[in-house]
Amino acid sequence: MLRPEHPVPRSLAELVAEFSLETRGTVAGVEISGVTLNSEEVEPGDLYVGVAGANTHGARFASRAAERGAVAVVTDPAGAELAAESGLPVLIVDSPREALGELSAWVYRTREHPPLLFGVTGTNGKTSTSYLLAGMLTQLGLVTGLSTTAERHIGDLKVVSRLTTPEASEMHALLARMRESGVRAVALEVSAQALSRHRVDGIEFDVVGFTNLSHDHLDDYADMEEYFRAKLPLFDPDRADRGVVSLETEWGRRVVDEARIPVCTISSRAEDRADWFVEVLDEQAAYTGFRVTGPEGRSLETRVPLIGRHMAWNAALAIVMLVEAGFDLDAIGQALDAHGGIDAYLPGRTERVSGDRGPSVYVDFGHSPDAFLNTLDAVRRFTPGQVIMLFGADGDRDATKRHDMGRVAAEGSDILVITDHHPRFEDPASIRRTLLDGARLAEHQPEIYEVSPPEEAIRFAVSLAGEGDSILWAGPGHQDYRDIRGVRTPYSARQLARDALREAGW
Repeated sequence: MLRPEHPVPRSLAELVAEFSLETRGTVAGVEISGVTLNSEEVEPGDLYVGVAGANTHGARFASRAAERGAVAVVTDPAGAELAAESGLPVLIVDSPREALGELSAWVYRTREHPPLLFGVTGTNGKTSTSYLLAGMLTQLGLVTGLSTTAERHIGDLKVVSRLTTPEASEMHALLARMRESGVRAVALEVSAQALSRHRVDGIEFDVVGFTNLSHDHLDDYADMEEYFRAKLPLFDPDRADRGVVSLETEWGRRVVDEARIPVCTISSRAEDRADWFVEVLDEQAAYTGFRVTGPEGRSLETRVPLIGRHMAWNAALAIVMLVEAGFDLDAIGQALDAHGGIDAYLPGRTERVSGDRGPSVYVDFGHSPDAFLNTLDAVRRFTPGQVIMLFGADGDRDATKRHDMGRVAAEGSDILVITDHHPRFEDPASIRRTLLDGARLAEHQPEIYEVSPPEEAIRFAVSLAGEGDSILWAGPGHQDYRDIRGVRTPYSARQLARDALREAGW
């Protein structure tokens, strides 16, 4: 967890007065310098927040938090009884999770002189768009912060992420640390779960972007309508000033119709009559060139160092978000031209991990049918030989998309290897069986193999490949572990792929 290195304590009594909180115990003279939900991450001076969980109540760990240096507890009425034995003053709210964002914003003073804040939501492309935003902001000369599924950045400092969007207490601590480091602009990936679970409460974005919506996360949401409704609050005036919406999926038009802030639109289809039009001009193995044209014929032509038309759409969305934030389009173009295009590295996003000889091997984080469709199309364009697809599916996650994942993977590949990903507490063989059933629904039937575990699957895929072929390993992307029965086992798809290539003599 990234926190301010030099926190400025605040009075607990002032916090109580500011939010009109019910209290038990003495708050006079107590100072707080941080906030956390995790009793094992408490630092001296922290406000510990006890939240009711699925299996137990966080207030049960208040005594442990006190041992580590917590000076007060925030919890609900039921938690107040559990926290009493800690001996700490207890602040009572109806819903600690709903209060967490505002309390954290107050403790860390994140509303005082905030940086320029960008938020990106959607099913696919959130991480890529956020990285591209951060890259271009850096090219424009700003010290930049980033928070995505893959990493958190504060200028040149980088750490691996634990959640797509961290808990509100961690998010505000991160923003406070960024302020200490002179960060002037921040790009944040905002998941539907982040909005539903109050992880971005207390944050007011200058510009938010919507990439697309497709089948995913129906383990958390009853249907696509509920999933859409979870995204929509990002486009409310208490969360953002302006928005940019891609019309590449039908849900984009729904966002435009129901947004409560000013929004502009972008599309690659002229018939959408969007405010901005993006056109792919050149597709090479190392980059994708494109032009984005806006009102009054203003345009910018550049390239993104990634393959795939969808990556050009993500980059164009990021450019328009910069314009909506007040950056001049010509100034953006000049900054990009100075570097030969957008300068950004996206770990595990159609990342080529192979050498100059032998088959091309790409590792990608995509784990939805729509992501498979776009990435397979991109890989196919630069593959003179066969396209080999290797993938598995998450256990204990949205099982309703597995048939479509198998079907789309079969439709887009010449050889399909189905393996394991994060089985968690599910039976891996059962997951693979569902994926195989989906693959057999495809009109185009490739060669299909089932190989477990993935360490063997990548070796097998490489054994089938030759010069001019491509292997797309979808799912693991940047991740450095597999979740097997609750244990995070060290694991790197990128390294495993390189090892398999070397073993095969490439």
